Amino acid sequence: MTTPVTFERIDRPRRLPDEVAAALTAAIENGQLRPGDRFPTEAVLSESFGVARTVVREAISLLKYDGVVDSRRGVGTFITENSNRSAFRISPSCFEKRQQIIKLLQLRAEVQAGASALAAAKRSIKQMQGIQERFIEMERLDALGPDGALESRVDIELDFYRSITEASGNEYYIEVIGMIEGNIQSNLRSAFLKNAAASEFGVPIINEHRAVRDALAAQDTALARQGTRLRFECAAERIAAREDFL
Repeated sequence: MTTPVTFERIDRPRRLPDEVAAALTAAIENGQLRPGDRFPTEAVLSESFGVARTVVREAISLLKYDGVVDSRRGVGTFITENSNRSAFRISPSCFEKRQQIIKLLQLRAEVQAGASALAAAKRSIKQMQGIQERFIEMERLDALGPDGALESRVDIELDFYRSITEASGNEYYIEVIGMIEGNIQSNLRSAFLKNAAASEFGVPIINEHRAVRDALAAQDTALARQGTRLRFECAAERIAAREDFL
């Protein structure tokens, strides 16, 4: 019998913006940079670290999310007082995952809108019944709140739009949207659930889904396209607007 070969886990290298953000944070913590000080310019930091300005810009964005620095239009970027910083600090990895989710939602807004419009025109009575049943279950689970039914609520929403995509009858929509879902489920599931718990529950959110359901029921392709795009664009905007840790 062949002895199983074992390998050590390979850790992913840290991204340059993460490294720059960590170095700047360390400079603040050890007193090289103090609260109230004006932050060095992008040009100065780019030259000091030997990296592109885009790297510095992203690192500063991470610090802004962390509440470490604050930009004043026309004046510059300044280090905040400790008391003004968020009680929770968003890690660079959490920030990066949010950005990935936002980009996937933006992509899905366009792709799913097309699938929904086609489904509105082609869906059968039986398929509409399935879509309606999933919406009713989503509404029921949503009423339980994130503490009572987080994963089930997220999964039924995915199933709701999956059933709409299947009703389009276009295997390429099914393939592309399946790829988007697969990316979230495989790589971003935890972050996706946390963001859903914080911003994807409640009557206003359910009403976004309801508009899609109603458009399909009425076989209104324009409203199906518009409502679906709006739903996913709003979801992306809500995540982008968040400043807390989770």
